[in-house]
Amino acid sequence: MPDPLYLIAGVAVAGLVTVALRALPFAALKPLRKSRFVQALGAWMPAGILLILAVVVLRDQVAERPDHWWAVPVSLAVTVAVHLLGRRRALLSIAAGTACYVALINLL
Repeated sequence: MPDPLYLIAGVAVAGLVTVALRALPFAALKPLRKSRFVQALGAWMPAGILLILAVVVLRDQVAERPDHWWAVPVSLAVTVAVHLLGRRRALLSIAAGTACYVALINLL
């Protein structure tokens, strides 16, 4: 069995490296916070990622169930309508669109 002091030193070094690696992005971003480019990325990137995710999921669903292709645009319309009418509550609109899609696929 290794020496307990050796094990403690190994855990301490691993802990210090972990803390340093987690703190490094915050230290590197501090000067970039005032950058217009970084602010634009912060504004547009979440919407862009969600758009890509939605396109991939919707494409896969249409390819998986070609006989129920119409359920995808109907559920998408329900999601958008609930989002716009429901004070832009993302969780509510996602839940409504998902429930609509599941209902259309299983009931019709």
